[in-house]
Amino acid sequence: SYLEAKPVMEDVNLTFEAGRITAIVGPSGAGKSTLLDMLVRLVNPSEGRVIIDGVDAREFELVSLRRGMVLMSQDVLFFNDTVIENIRYGRPEAQPEEVAQAAVDANADAFIRALPDGYDTLIGERGVRLSGGQKQRLSIARALLKDAPILILDEATSSVDAGSESLIQQAITRLARNRTSLVIAHRLSTIRNADKIIVLDSGRVVESGTGPTLMAANGL
Repeated sequence: SYLEAKPVMEDVNLTFEAGRITAIVGPSGAGKSTLLDMLVRLVNPSEGRVIIDGVDAREFELVSLRRGMVLMSQDVLFFNDTVIENIRYGRPEAQPEEVAQAAVDANADAFIRALPDGYDTLIGERGVRLSGGQKQRLSIARALLKDAPILILDEATSSVDAGSESLIQQAITRLARNRTSLVIAHRLSTIRNADKIIVLDSGRVVESGTGPTLMAANGL
């Protein structure tokens, strides 16, 4: 006999507004990763649609779609190359002064200049010579330099210490300005500045609202 296939998500109707930060929270298995996979088109929905500026996401070429997005996660991809080239990864033609300005806005410039060769320092495979907080700030600098209109943060601060998290949150606030921002997180500190919080459970939206409203409701 065959088991009947059960949808991972059902009756989910969400709008992520331009220029605002929307946070997605929920326990493991709630559907957060599935939602992310559909947004970047690692999978397509079997029913329903993902619409971007009125256009079904499936109508975009993948390269074009992803060029308009920045995805930041706790596992940042870095190469055994210099700091400046790792930041320039999203926009290779960027000038050194543009890279430096992105690093300043990402609260990364000071630690970069303290490295042995500054922006020309080799950071090792996967950025092994940097701390978790430093790698996240380089990732934010890269995102600022790319300047895409859609920002997706997937557990981006879950592996950094409290001291680094403060600097990272400041930089993320700058990064999110005037973008359509989606934050997927477990830690409440990560979503403190969200304009709206969506709570998922078992593939459904069970709550939505601001942080204070949801805390007062004492729900999931």
